[in-house]
Amino acid sequence: MSDLIVVAYDDETSAFALRAELVKLQKEYLLEMEDVVVVTRSMDDKVQLHQVANLTALGAVSGGFWGTFIGLLFLNPLLGAALGAGAGALSGALTDTGIDDAFMCKLGNTLKPGTSAIFVLLRKFTADKVIDRLAALGHNGHVLQTSLPKDIETSLRATLEPATT
Repeated sequence: MSDLIVVAYDDETSAFALRAELVKLQKEYLLEMEDVVVVTRSMDDKVQLHQVANLTALGAVSGGFWGTFIGLLFLNPLLGAALGAGAGALSGALTDTGIDDAFMCKLGNTLKPGTSAIFVLLRKFTADKVIDRLAALGHNGHVLQTSLPKDIETSLRATLEPATT
């Protein structure tokens, strides 16, 4: 079962810094992410989702490859590539994996202009090591939502959120 973590920041860049650190941690096999998306709300009130992978483009590339291959079998690789790329792009556009886009947009609309949030769906992670590494990023986030166990959530809040007086 995956765990959802949503952290908001008072600027548009800190969420991207956290995403970069999470990607490094994944390369070190300290966590496994199913999905990670940064949501920004610009000063002109536009909410934008920054996905890691563009499924439409990936579908078009994959479909183009397979269309060309099948087209070679029927002696018409250009037609096969065009049909395959179109079908792959359509398939990628209709495929939504990970965190629900509507949920992220809804929560993004509650952010103040000029701020950001990061949505992370974790399959598994080594909590103590990951939280220790995140401490180096500083205490400037606000944990909005999490499905973590209470003790890990408390530790994460203490690491990411500024101390209240």
